[in-house]
Amino acid sequence: MHLHSACPALDDRIARLRQLAQADARLEGVLLHGSWTLGEADAHSDIEAYLYIQEDHLADVDGPAFLEQLAPLKLAYTNMYGILAVVFDDLMRGEFHLTAAGPGIDEVPTWQGMVHLPRPDDAILLDRTGRLTHAARQLAEFRPPRPVGTAQQLIDELANWTLMLAHVLARGETARAHALSHTVIAPQQLQLCRLLRDSTAHWLTPSRALEQDLPAADRDRYTATTAAARPHDVRTAACNSWRWSQDLAAEAADRWTINLPHELHEQISSLLNDSLTDPGWGHRTFRQPQPGSPPALQNAH
Repeated sequence: MHLHSACPALDDRIARLRQLAQADARLEGVLLHGSWTLGEADAHSDIEAYLYIQEDHLADVDGPAFLEQLAPLKLAYTNMYGILAVVFDDLMRGEFHLTAAGPGIDEVPTWQGMVHLPRPDDAILLDRTGRLTHAARQLAEFRPPRPVGTAQQLIDELANWTLMLAHVLARGETARAHALSHTVIAPQQLQLCRLLRDSTAHWLTPSRALEQDLPAADRDRYTATTAAARPHDVRTAACNSWRWSQDLAAEAADRWTINLPHELHEQISSLLNDSLTDPGWGHRTFRQPQPGSPPALQNAH
């Protein structure tokens, strides 16, 4: 009996994909991933799949033409990650990896720790040789990230990217600082927070189900790191963000053996605090600090 979701339209499309794949001899296997395989799909979910094509037919498969058999397409293109992205006529999205079967199926076990398939046999829509089933079953056990090494990596990343944020703010690039905060720093903060809360099921997309997965206090700290793209608002959010990063780092250091670069953390704090108190902060550059002294700023002109 196959898995069913809260979205009958998605279930029907997956059933149709299974039929099409079985009828196309060029395909060796088809593997679903994403929310449907986790039992979390709803009316807003998309369909994500790997189509494993026999090597001698890889150039023969017209991806959009194949997917047009599922439903009429409003859009089909290769996205920035090299994945065939489509929009069906009912506005359901789809992402399809058209991959050579040999190396593609061999890669599946390397996803351990990143991809979880709690019911791998349901995620497999086609397997002509048994290779895909063997590979996918290795993802059945959920493997959370290793705490100590992962925490250390995230703490170091947050220090590095927040220092870059301070440089960008000092240059007066508010829009760039806004984007850096939300697209680079925030996801790493949420991953570190999830690691500390033992809530890593949505590791690759740490903002997913945030409202259900994390305590209200953490959600409030995250909210304080967001801002409209206005200079003072972005500077305030940057300071709040760094305070949260430091608090998370300190909590991790209390739990695990973590190396915290305390002097660097203090220097970053000083720079970001100056961004709120110095009206001439924008369009400045950092002056090389003297040994034993905190960093300072000087006019760029």
